[in-house]
Amino acid sequence: MKFPDEPLCADSLSPRFLRSARILPLAEEAGVLTLAMADPADRAAAEAVALATGLRVQPVAVPVSELDSALDRLFGTEERAGGLGDLMAAAAADHQPDTENLRDLASEAPVVRLVNRLIAEAVERRASDIHVQPFEQELRVRYRIDGQLIEREPVPRAAAAAIVSRLKLMAGLDIAERRLPQDGRIKLPVRGRDIDFRVATAPSMHGESVVLRILDRSGVTLDFAALGLAPEPREALLRQLDRPNGIVLVTGPTGSGKTTTLYTALERLNRPNRKLVTVEDPVEYQIHGINQIQVKSEIGLDFAGVLRSTLRHDPDVVMIGEIRDLDTARIAVQASLTGHLVLSTLHTNGAAATIARLVDLGISDYLIASTLNAVVAQRLVRVLCPDCREPHVLPAPLAAELGLEGQPPVFRPKGCPACLGTGYRGRVALFEVLEIDEPSRDRMLARQPVPKAARSLFDDGLDKVLAGVTSLEEVWAVAGDR
Repeated sequence: MKFPDEPLCADSLSPRFLRSARILPLAEEAGVLTLAMADPADRAAAEAVALATGLRVQPVAVPVSELDSALDRLFGTEERAGGLGDLMAAAAADHQPDTENLRDLASEAPVVRLVNRLIAEAVERRASDIHVQPFEQELRVRYRIDGQLIEREPVPRAAAAAIVSRLKLMAGLDIAERRLPQDGRIKLPVRGRDIDFRVATAPSMHGESVVLRILDRSGVTLDFAALGLAPEPREALLRQLDRPNGIVLVTGPTGSGKTTTLYTALERLNRPNRKLVTVEDPVEYQIHGINQIQVKSEIGLDFAGVLRSTLRHDPDVVMIGEIRDLDTARIAVQASLTGHLVLSTLHTNGAAATIARLVDLGISDYLIASTLNAVVAQRLVRVLCPDCREPHVLPAPLAAELGLEGQPPVFRPKGCPACLGTGYRGRVALFEVLEIDEPSRDRMLARQPVPKAARSLFDDGLDKVLAGVTSLEEVWAVAGDR
């Protein structure tokens, strides 16, 4: 979409009206004004523009994020705040506002509008997190989109206390407590759908930093094929999920989609003839028919304590959010030995390294060999934007090294407005599924290395490169070499 370099009809249409109506004149020709509109069905706004300008209006649908960016470029951010300047002056006059003043500032219309705009913009851009970080001269706001942090235009530093307080009030946190980290949740309707936000605050040198994790259930498909699991490893994983007892672990770094994979497994296992219980910190998505328990360490409700009581409730399947210590690992092993199927996550670099990690936690080799059914390792790679990806012929030596001679050209990123110029839109997982068979158990008992999975993360990544899903650079960055 081509936006004008200078405002059109500036003498008859005020910036405040354009922002409130979410419209922007694009071009004028032969008495017809092309009008960018977030909602082309808004006849009242179009008629108001026609009346004010004396021109016939031709509406054009434009994404809200692009429209807001164009309005900011043409009119700056001061007008968008709608009174934020006065609020900043009041805040600057009182460097240490008390709790009541903070509460009043956070409830002012300009702050409410700005915070709502930040949240709506992040959801519209498919962000997974919003990072609000105060610095000496500015309040930095960044969105994590497809795993990468994208900086938004900074917000004036004087408004930091009011904005952070507004977020804390929305999450039900104590705005008077600025020395200790706090955690909370927000549930908001955004663009017609209910979205959960996990809120975490932490003190920093120049004020409180806030991170909002966006949990949009409508954007999550709990299906192994949709997550990127190829047919062969998918069948291997399903075989292990169909077993009545044992442990299935999902491994990978923070933010690699482990919890989504576990939820997908739970969705498959969730049947009327089974009782499923989860112990999580926090509960990210609520699934009908599953008893989900939130860990609260501050009152002594930790993983190990909850698990001990959970096993007395006769579950068939137990999901543990994460195995972090020896106590939790021991209870997971005991649960699997007594006829339960246990699902959990573990932080390791690969499937084969999981066994060494369990030994390092203090679990005996024979217990691991007796209970471990499968290990799933995964990483997330960005998906090439289908609107702008371009074919790319690999150099012959590289193609030979990767075994891709004679293959069609692969694709690489280019960048367009649809993907915000990054060349990528969305993410998909690379998977490695290691089934623990009898030979592997014998090697464990002999304290010998377990063979690697038949298909490594890199192999799975190469298949997705050949399919045009992602780029070779992404696979190398995330999965390394063979």
